[in-house]
Amino acid sequence: MTDTQLTVTLSGGGVDDARAVVRALEGAFGPPDQRPSDARATVHMATFAGEGTGDAGPADAGALSAPVTVTVQGTPDAVRRAGDALRRSFRTRDEGAASGDQEQERQLLLEP
Repeated sequence: MTDTQLTVTLSGGGVDDARAVVRALEGAFGPPDQRPSDARATVHMATFAGEGTGDAGPADAGALSAPVTVTVQGTPDAVRRAGDALRRSFRTRDEGAASGDQEQERQLLLEP
């Protein structure tokens, strides 16, 4: 896993909520490999593998219609940057973390 690769799993809310979360992460990571698109899905996933702009300002991600649980997995630096980007765009609650040798996983609850 490279320093910039991040896997994001989203549950709760709808496809528009998942897209809003992805938009919030694009400033830190660039565009995802694939955007959430299936309106019938109950879990959405996106993978970011590139460098973003590093913009520290809040992203214009849009509002959430419902609470969304987000799990981010990647290097410790990528997980930290993702958490920072999500906190700038949404009201967040840290739901826990797990660390391995070279990667970390963090779960956040984003509230509308």
